[in-house]
Amino acid sequence: MSEMSVKDGLTAMEVASYLRRHPEFLAEFPDIALTLAMPREQGATTSLASYQLEVLRDKNRELNRRLHELIEIAAENEQLMVRVHSLTVALMREHTLGGSVRRVVAGLTEDFHTDLVRLVLFRNASAELPSADWLILAAGGARELPAFAEFIKRNEPLCGRLQQDKLDALFGAHAGSVLSTVLMPIDGVGMLAIGSHDANRFHPGMGTVFLKLIGEAIAAAVARFPPG
Repeated sequence: MSEMSVKDGLTAMEVASYLRRHPEFLAEFPDIALTLAMPREQGATTSLASYQLEVLRDKNRELNRRLHELIEIAAENEQLMVRVHSLTVALMREHTLGGSVRRVVAGLTEDFHTDLVRLVLFRNASAELPSADWLILAAGGARELPAFAEFIKRNEPLCGRLQQDKLDALFGAHAGSVLSTVLMPIDGVGMLAIGSHDANRFHPGMGTVFLKLIGEAIAAAVARFPPG
């Protein structure tokens, strides 16, 4: 169609471009509208008005579909915001470092329905911190975690698949069951890793706004209790 030409040398694409720029053309020359051949449907010739109406209906259906998608995304974001707010408030109410880190893991597990959580703190072991597989202490900071040097330097959330050495360092014996991961830096405090058994749960294209808010809440909560 685009390679067809009319008598005066214009191409079909040029004619189509002209009609788009001058939508009133057929109103000024109604006889042309009567002679146009519309797409056929089930062997019957469709009138111009009927064809235009069907095109508008298709566009309306597409717009409605996109609107419903946006409404669903907005509802999901609202729920996420409520959960992030609840976690932040809960952390503010904790009076100890041990209670704060427990609240982080409990909130992420229960409210955000995560499979595995690992909290890495750049601190020494102490009586106030629990001994648990979800808590990893690295008193030497980033120096003790060479596998994460580039990640810590970038200071941005990482979503998707992690290399095996990182999975082993974070999840140990459970590394084989982790198919997608979120890794968040906690500024000046450490890192937070969330592992999922679902390969599609976390992916590189997902938004990170809420992840950053969670990281900031954890950083503020832990910073209230400076190392002894």
